[in-house]
Amino acid sequence: MKETEKNYYQSLYEVASVLNSEREPNVLLQSFVESVAKATGAKACSLMLLTPDREVLLHTVAYGLSDWYLRKGPVRTGKVISEVLEGKPVAVLDASTDERVLYREQAKKEGIASILSVPMRLRGEVIGVVRVYTAKPYRFTKDDINFVETISNIGAIALENVRAYGIIQKDYETFRREMLQWRAELGDEWMIGELVTPAKEQGPKIPPGG
Repeated sequence: MKETEKNYYQSLYEVASVLNSEREPNVLLQSFVESVAKATGAKACSLMLLTPDREVLLHTVAYGLSDWYLRKGPVRTGKVISEVLEGKPVAVLDASTDERVLYREQAKKEGIASILSVPMRLRGEVIGVVRVYTAKPYRFTKDDINFVETISNIGAIALENVRAYGIIQKDYETFRREMLQWRAELGDEWMIGELVTPAKEQGPKIPPGG
């Protein structure tokens, strides 16, 4: 087995462990992009989620990219994005000259050479795009693509679990407040009621020695 494959297996395990331990969506997503960038040895990584109309991708979280670059403008569903939204990973060797890249000049200024874009799927539907950026021209291998795709799907599941956990917690807190309010309205009676236990039926007492 190649050394890169070993590293990816280890990274997959480590990233999955981190994602499954987080309970805050923002922390989870930040950990996700940082972990992907470090595991692949890339300059940066970003996660863009689709708007409800599926026309624009919004930079949700990023690692290794400047605020200036992130504010460059909306990422609309152009040629590269359309292919990714169809479920196909797309690799660009030279982001400064490839016409499929919308912001070529900005990519060059940011020091971005190559870009890998992979779909983030949840229950078979593409909900966003994960992008990996390199500082030097790089031909992404099959192992690179498989790793990013796999970890992206794990990230989507982890995000859904965090949202579900948040809903459960919210419902629990609502239930807890209602119970406390109900008990407060009852006053001290509920406390007495908890301490009283039903008396057992007893037969006639037998006098000592009888």
